[in-house]
Amino acid sequence: MRDRGYAGVNPWHSAANSAEGESGEPLSGWYMRYAHLPARVKEEHSETAYTTNRAMDFITEAGDQPWCLHLSYIKPHWPYMAPAPYHALYGPEDILPAVRSDAERERPHPVVEAFMGHGESSEFARDEVRERVIPAYMGLITQLDDHLGRLVDFLEAKGLRENTVIVVTSDHGDYLGDHWLGEKELFHEPSARIPLIVVDPRRDADATRGSRNDQLVEAIDLVPTFVDYAGGNSQALNHVLEGRSLHGLVTRGPAETWRRYAFSEADYAWRPARKELGLAPDEARAFMVTDGRWKYVHYANHPPQLFDLATDPGELEDLAHRDGCRTVRGELEAALNDWFKARRLRTTIGNDEVERRTGTARKRGILYGIW
Repeated sequence: MRDRGYAGVNPWHSAANSAEGESGEPLSGWYMRYAHLPARVKEEHSETAYTTNRAMDFITEAGDQPWCLHLSYIKPHWPYMAPAPYHALYGPEDILPAVRSDAERERPHPVVEAFMGHGESSEFARDEVRERVIPAYMGLITQLDDHLGRLVDFLEAKGLRENTVIVVTSDHGDYLGDHWLGEKELFHEPSARIPLIVVDPRRDADATRGSRNDQLVEAIDLVPTFVDYAGGNSQALNHVLEGRSLHGLVTRGPAETWRRYAFSEADYAWRPARKELGLAPDEARAFMVTDGRWKYVHYANHPPQLFDLATDPGELEDLAHRDGCRTVRGELEAALNDWFKARRLRTTIGNDEVERRTGTARKRGILYGIW
């Protein structure tokens, strides 16, 4: 799969950007200042190594029983401290330039401007911070790659490699200075576009092995995918599950009829930006819809944004108020409204059962309205 999933964000998960250390400096800056140094914890005792070890323990303890493991690695994540030797694998010459423009900073969207005022955003706006921190971030990614390799080798040694489906994804991206922002929460590609790799070892998936799929995928597609891979029927749960199983895309490749839009939503009630904007906790909401080319962002209480990813992949020019974009904006607004109206609200009885029972009340002895 290509990294084209769009995920929601965790509104409760934020950096300590409003707290201060003994010197009065923001803790976010205090942590990041030392990102070029090795963590005091040895690599073999780090979070990534520990998590991998526990995964191996779980698989061993499961024995011959079927299992499903959600292996949730914390790194790369705050604080950006990598153990040796990963802290020194990369330098400033290895990082990509920040995706941002002076115009974004001079004429920002009100919500984006409020997020630019966060401590982590002002820190990552400085080149010296990016050059110090991002190499450590890259080192943490390489460490994760190495331990995923160790886990795959473990599965191979246990004889489980050929009957284990592996999915690698994330819950969100990280700005790291792109668009003059730090952390996540908003809907630019660095934050909302996440990696998704599905490894199906069965012969059924040979036709798509090593391929990339541009079709729109959402994070909520994973649960129905797992249901189908486990031998269940995700369609029988379509009154609850709003995602779509990826089983067919993995085994057969691109589908002729798939998904026209992908959606995401954010609740930034916990973030300082909400207070800066004068919003109540239940007013700090934002929603995104994309068709793969156009991306439309709706903010409660603030103007929308519109980006053309084909001509402006860096999302540097907001086209929401261009006269020539009224039609596409209206189409995406309508798609978002349709999405709102299609949320799964009846979760007790499946659609198949509703279909079977409809109009059968009298046959089942439920008599009403009879003269």
